[in-house]
Amino acid sequence: MTSDLGAEKWAVLSDRGCEARRLTYEEARRLVHRLTGEGRHGLCIVTDRAAAKLTEPAISVDRAAFQNRE
Repeated sequence: MTSDLGAEKWAVLSDRGCEARRLTYEEARRLVHRLTGEGRHGLCIVTDRAAAKLTEPAISVDRAAFQNRE
């Protein structure tokens, strides 16, 4: 059985909507940690499929900049 945690199929949602999509679970977890530190509320990690059901577009995240912050 293979794990989906390493697949780029995770999204982060907040009270503002979809923060990012197509992340590994570890990237999503780090983003949640960072956003929590910034005082963001309503954070959760869901699959991209679930996030796609939202009507608001995703906020662009520069993957390289995100990875360099860790």
